Amino acid sequence: MRLRALLETDALGLRLLSGEDELDRTVRGVMTTDLRDPSRYLSGGELVLTGLAWRRKPEDSERFVRILAQAGVAGLAAGEAELGAIPDDLVVACARNRLPLFAVHESVAFASITEHVVRQVSGERAGDLAAVVDRHRRLMTSGPAGGGPEVVLDLLGSDLDLRAWVLSPTGRQIAGSGLTDPGHQLPPEACAALAGEHLAATRTGRRAPFRHITGGGTYSLFPIRSGGQHPAAGGGRAAPGSRDVRETVLSDWLLAVEADAGDWPAERLDLLQGVTQLIAVERDRRDAARTVRRRLAQEVLELLHTAAPPAEVAARLRVAAPVLLPGLGSTPHWQVVVGRVEWEDGDIDSGPVTQSLLEEILVDPQAEEPEPSDRIAVAHTGDEAIALVPLPSVDTTDGTSVAGLQADELLTAVGGPLSRGLDGDGRLTLGVSAVVHSAEGLRGALEEARHARRVAAARPGRVCAAGHQELASHVLLLPFVPDDVRRAFTARLLDPLRDYDRRHRAELIPTLEAFLDCDGSWTRCATRLHLHVNTLRYRVGRIEQLTGRDLSRLEDKLDFFLALRMS
Repeated sequence: MRLRALLETDALGLRLLSGEDELDRTVRGVMTTDLRDPSRYLSGGELVLTGLAWRRKPEDSERFVRILAQAGVAGLAAGEAELGAIPDDLVVACARNRLPLFAVHESVAFASITEHVVRQVSGERAGDLAAVVDRHRRLMTSGPAGGGPEVVLDLLGSDLDLRAWVLSPTGRQIAGSGLTDPGHQLPPEACAALAGEHLAATRTGRRAPFRHITGGGTYSLFPIRSGGQHPAAGGGRAAPGSRDVRETVLSDWLLAVEADAGDWPAERLDLLQGVTQLIAVERDRRDAARTVRRRLAQEVLELLHTAAPPAEVAARLRVAAPVLLPGLGSTPHWQVVVGRVEWEDGDIDSGPVTQSLLEEILVDPQAEEPEPSDRIAVAHTGDEAIALVPLPSVDTTDGTSVAGLQADELLTAVGGPLSRGLDGDGRLTLGVSAVVHSAEGLRGALEEARHARRVAAARPGRVCAAGHQELASHVLLLPFVPDDVRRAFTARLLDPLRDYDRRHRAELIPTLEAFLDCDGSWTRCATRLHLHVNTLRYRVGRIEQLTGRDLSRLEDKLDFFLALRMS
């Protein structure tokens, strides 16, 4: 289809701002992005949709437009929802680079433009993807009863004889041929191998689709990248731009097709790209549905951090329980899982990264709900993510205990694929608490999970997990230490540092906390505090001088750790 056809489609309401002489360009696909540099995901001929979140200053427009022009895109459509009128600097940059520019009114959803382009392009080539779009549109409007992304993959199988599966980065099957026909399921080891290959290929910047042979079969892997926009949103409201690939690689889905796409014509590759865009819309819908659960977890976490009375925490949990476990009672048992993704270099906010990853890791594949991740609520604070995992209440009068998550089982399920995605410069550490049955025990469960994660962080490997069984006994005994003993112990260790900080603004206490939190790693601690390693060594030396302790000794580290915990 031609750009001119889009301008003439009244339902889209596009306004041309520049590039009238270029309207005969052919549109071969569509991409929604707010990355500052989306070149690695462009193959040419796309209509690029953007919400302008990448634009922080006028000079950004020229750089962004030049990247699109060099990639050979057909045109750019900018949403008005974020900034109102399209900035003049963007109009000038598009005119200078001969790139057609359209304005998208805030009442028009990017999903509507995507559907229209995919339908028109496929209709000109094969006619089959138009049926996919129609069926997917009905799915989106009818909710979960529409069948999820399975309807898209069913049509690929029936019309194109392509067997395909949607997989999570952990290798979980989300949709596909194997979920409805046990005789054609992908074996777990194949799922893990495909997910690992997808993560490794994405990290190294290879151009999709990725080809992989496993279990005697050849598969082509197509990334499914979320546009960060719910289909009902106005044009232009999209995910923030300027994102490092490491911010999404651990949470992006993938489409695995049992075929070798190496010799496919461009038309068929475009068709599969259209399918991934449709599934990405469904992914965005599911992510939007997690908002309520994330908010519940954040509220409970804030209550725990502020030492709210157990009755107040219990009241909030009573609200959360029916949302997380509909129909299974209002007084479940609870477990806490704490996770953290760390990169050896780069200034990446790992809290949201770990939050999305935990939501994938903790999905219960045996749950009967259409979306089993409804069972968990995940919040993030700082660099760590914290999951509240409800477990149905059961009668335990026979002495049995409620079965909960086990650290070794989590590690077995996700360790292989995620290790490949983290290979080179990343680590994932997980801590799992014991099962608790009340709000009174939840604060202790959070401390258990956090300390278990520290135990995991001390182990080698890209993905490590530890459970409450591995905790040192002092963590369990802390709540029972008398208050006067706590105060005396912390005063002896921390008061000299606090006094020095007040007089000199030296930030010795924050330095000590960061040093212990980084497990004594000079490099990681200096990076976190934005200090030179020599400056960090000076501060640690001052701490040791003031307290008479040696932070190279495990016993002294433990004393400081306990003092900070009890202060």
